[in-house]
Amino acid sequence: MAQHLSSRPVSGLLTGWKKTLCSQLLIVAIFLTIPGSAAAVKLVKGQTIYIPSYANIISGNQRIVLRANLVVHNADPSRPIDLVRVDHYDTNGRLVENYLQQPLKLPPLGAARIIVKAPRSGDEGAGANFIVQWRAPDRVIEPLVECIMVGAAGTHSYSFSSHGRIIQEDLE
Repeated sequence: MAQHLSSRPVSGLLTGWKKTLCSQLLIVAIFLTIPGSAAAVKLVKGQTIYIPSYANIISGNQRIVLRANLVVHNADPSRPIDLVRVDHYDTNGRLVENYLQQPLKLPPLGAARIIVKAPRSGDEGAGANFIVQWRAPDRVIEPLVECIMVGAAGTHSYSFSSHGRIIQEDLE
């Protein structure tokens, strides 16, 4: 037997312009919570950036080994940048590896990825990091630099990212 629904609005429900306004406010609220989404475009000639990286995480009694992927995105649509330094440091601040022997040119909207070797046995991984330095002949839109860590334990997989923090900047 078919049920007939009343065409009368149910009190308390949003209708018409109120519903549209609430939807638009929700979209704006979501947009404003995305990191960097409300930031103004910044033009610079170079930066040195610190990026946290983790060799492992602890879950319960289990240590989950992670593999770090450092990614540098040239966000400028018309000008290249040069990566001049990509160094990986361990938890104690000791240089583990220098990944660049010479500058690496990233074309407009290009990217470079560096995959870190498996962590050393016994490395706690609580404070490992990268230092990335880049330069450009002219002012460009600053690149996006992040580290994506991935790992698995049994049937569970883990992934998360950390974003770089500028520690030195060349505006001119």
